Amino acid sequence: MRTTVPRLIALTALAALQAACGGGVPRSSAAPPTGALITLDTHIDIPLDYATDAVDPLTAVNLQVNLTKMATGGLDAGFFIVYVGQTARTPEGYAQAQADALTKFGAIHRMAEQLYPERIEIAYSAADVPRIAANGKLVAIIGVENAFSLGPNLEMLDRYYELGARYVGLVHNGDNDLARSAQPRTELGDAAGPDTGVTELGTAAIARLNRLGIMVDVSHGSKQTALDAIRLSVAPIIASHSSVAAIADHPRNMDDETLRALAADGGVVQIVAFDGYLKRQPEEKAAALRTLRQDVGLAANAPPSSLSAEQRARYEQGLRDLEARWPAATVSDLVDHIDYAVKLLGIEHVGIASDFDGGGGITGWADAAETSNVTAALRARGYSEADIGKIWSGNLLRVWREAERTAAELEGSAP
Repeated sequence: MRTTVPRLIALTALAALQAACGGGVPRSSAAPPTGALITLDTHIDIPLDYATDAVDPLTAVNLQVNLTKMATGGLDAGFFIVYVGQTARTPEGYAQAQADALTKFGAIHRMAEQLYPERIEIAYSAADVPRIAANGKLVAIIGVENAFSLGPNLEMLDRYYELGARYVGLVHNGDNDLARSAQPRTELGDAAGPDTGVTELGTAAIARLNRLGIMVDVSHGSKQTALDAIRLSVAPIIASHSSVAAIADHPRNMDDETLRALAADGGVVQIVAFDGYLKRQPEEKAAALRTLRQDVGLAANAPPSSLSAEQRARYEQGLRDLEARWPAATVSDLVDHIDYAVKLLGIEHVGIASDFDGGGGITGWADAAETSNVTAALRARGYSEADIGKIWSGNLLRVWREAERTAAELEGSAP
């Protein structure tokens, strides 16, 4: 039986969001300039109170990414993430997840359209990214992490597209109605049995994403979820923030079989600067990190961006203490994963993500202000400027254009 998500919260949030966003979606048909390196990070988390008096997108010191740090480090573009955590699949859980998602959509629009329109602009197409960058502005793009916010039906997908969503991550930590997670959560009732992959509703969601021109993201999905999505999607898919299991065997990383399937289908894996995914850490460090999170009041699976300024300061000091004892991954470790993926898949199928303000950050790329260190490390490994451009943004933009082309073809073939 299909459950109906309570409409009052959703409709109230939509009304407020439409007012904040001004209704229409701008489009651009300008030809993109060529030759310029565009650095694009495919995963930047934001807190629920983003773009309010409490969290200024320009100067918030407790964020790893603010507009000042982006400009300082040369980070041109980023997917700002509409993330919701997985909770119980109940009418109340669905309604709260949807309300939180709409709050974050509204915050991103408020940042770009009301607070700092002279500094940053939202991209709605792949062609918008180089156009906006060439005009001297930072580029904001919107990604959705955890399709749990859709509820048990797909009514909101079209609205998410109108609000700017250009990739949707099927699942997060814990199974949802669309797919199996790489990290199921027994406390939420997730079965400990075999990997079931994409569900019937997830199959319909992928088809709808293809028709809208939204990229399908399989990061946080199980292996079967990723393989199913590759098979089901007409357009190439992405892993928006994952790394290589052959180097660091973690459930969130992708094994060679899955990576090869992703590349064979034209997709791209965005190697993520997340300590535990780049370098396997001892259990003692993992236990100490769990204790630190509890001590500062960081709920299970909640991103650090949800902390208050005082809590965040305590958390960051705790991280420094942990890293003094157990050194964190470095930019060199990040490039090791990039090297492996490039050798396995080819230069056309590898990109970069930070997961900043969601747990990401490594020595040498601790925040957006240090972005140029990654470019320097790629040059030091012998990558050409053309290849660095592909890794930073060219490959992701190619997949995005393919998603747009697929949507146009599907629309043209519709009865």
